[in-house]
Amino acid sequence: MLARSEASKNAKILVLRHQLAVLRRQIARPRLSWPDRALIEGLARLLPKALRGHVFITPGTLLRWHADLVKSRWTYTRRGPGRPPTRPIVRELVLRMGAENPTWGYRRIAGELAGLGHPVGTSTVWAILNKAGIDPAPRRSGPTWADFLRSQASGIIAPDLFHVDTILLRRLYCMAVMEISTRRVHLLGVTANPTGSWATQLAPRPPHGIRQPR
Repeated sequence: MLARSEASKNAKILVLRHQLAVLRRQIARPRLSWPDRALIEGLARLLPKALRGHVFITPGTLLRWHADLVKSRWTYTRRGPGRPPTRPIVRELVLRMGAENPTWGYRRIAGELAGLGHPVGTSTVWAILNKAGIDPAPRRSGPTWADFLRSQASGIIAPDLFHVDTILLRRLYCMAVMEISTRRVHLLGVTANPTGSWATQLAPRPPHGIRQPR
């Protein structure tokens, strides 16, 4: 290419552009291999910003390529979303205990099931009874959960630990908290090695304006 004249290079560029225009009319979505993607992206960085728009790679395409690359790297077996289904025998026992013992609460039913060799969480017991329209214990007077959260929202935060993958496939772990009252999210820290000491250092330092719950 360096030995060719400018006229020869310009002629070749015009021919290649016309061929590209013809292919665009015939192929709505070209299929590229990973070497093709790397070559196009690398050469596109050398073009002026005004000419980068002529390349058929969009920012959304780059993000999709990165997502596919991350997906191909982490190929370990994934479980389906949500908890595994409750066994029919456990569901029948929960409904029977709830119907025959109206004064029993969720924890009592879960304890009786554990004694029978069927350990199950109280939230599962609640879900089964609530879906069947059975109240396991008499309703007591007092504030509801919605009332409690509204009155205590200013002092409650919801933490979350999640991960992100960089363009070089380096996995980073992020710790964030959300103020329940304002829905404002604060990023507490980012690390590639989430140890117990790292999480302990973040715990005593809540974001500005958030009161630590007692």
